[in-house]
Amino acid sequence: MDQKTRADRILGCLMGGAIGDALGAAFENQPTVSRGVPFPLGCEDSLYVTDDTQLTLATCEGIALAGRIDAEAIAQRFVVWFRERRISGIGASTLKAITELAAGAHWALAGASGERSAGNGAAMRVAPLAFFLDPTDDIDRRTLHDLCRITHRNEEAYCGALAIVTAVRMAAEGAVLQQELLPRLVNLLPDSLTRDRLESALTEKLTLFQAAKKFGTSGHVAASVPLAILHAIEGHRDVASLMGFVTGVGGDTDTIGSMAGQILGASLGAAKMKFDESLFEQIDLAPEVKEAARNLAAIPA
Repeated sequence: MDQKTRADRILGCLMGGAIGDALGAAFENQPTVSRGVPFPLGCEDSLYVTDDTQLTLATCEGIALAGRIDAEAIAQRFVVWFRERRISGIGASTLKAITELAAGAHWALAGASGERSAGNGAAMRVAPLAFFLDPTDDIDRRTLHDLCRITHRNEEAYCGALAIVTAVRMAAEGAVLQQELLPRLVNLLPDSLTRDRLESALTEKLTLFQAAKKFGTSGHVAASVPLAILHAIEGHRDVASLMGFVTGVGGDTDTIGSMAGQILGASLGAAKMKFDESLFEQIDLAPEVKEAARNLAAIPA
């Protein structure tokens, strides 16, 4: 894609993620609202993002400072945001990892491991990597695996992150997501619960609400990533409408909304997100999102 299109898709991806995060945060694990009702639903003058967007921005900063994908640079930006108390709603695995990083641990060793580390803390922050890494390339996949290790030394967490990077990359390249994304993911992902659930959604033609009932809506990566992808391929014309469905399904609405918004935003591009623009301008970190997008777009793919 040309530079102008790439810059537009990067900004759309980051905008969509921030809108999904901010709108979903107020409904996380709360009783579901009316299904399919678009936002705004009594939004305040200001909207606040959580760790989903904050750590995505820290990832962008690490890439921009290094001028390339560098795990150490990204890990150190996590530490800076943590020490400046700029991360809110942080999960247990990510908190453990960043606390150890701040104490001097190596980035490859700080990440949480074991069954309880299969959360969505890696998947929620990797969308910017889709503009630099090719998920079909073995070397790029190892790079992504390393970047997941910063907070999550868990293969399921990696598979969820790989699914998000693949989805965002396909979206930015103009793929017809409703037709192409699920088959591509089923063929690409390693054996994992995330892959199995995406295959189930494909072969059984599950609706969003059927998938939510079958897989759950928790912060486990094998629940949140498939749901985010299913939300993103519903054909919404804006993130506000998408979020009406995310809150209608319920559960981990900020992270699911953020990841779905990243995919949809990359597909639409910022230029086509006019309906979402006023919502985006209410977000507390909107200027930082714009700056991060400009900085990423200046780095060659």
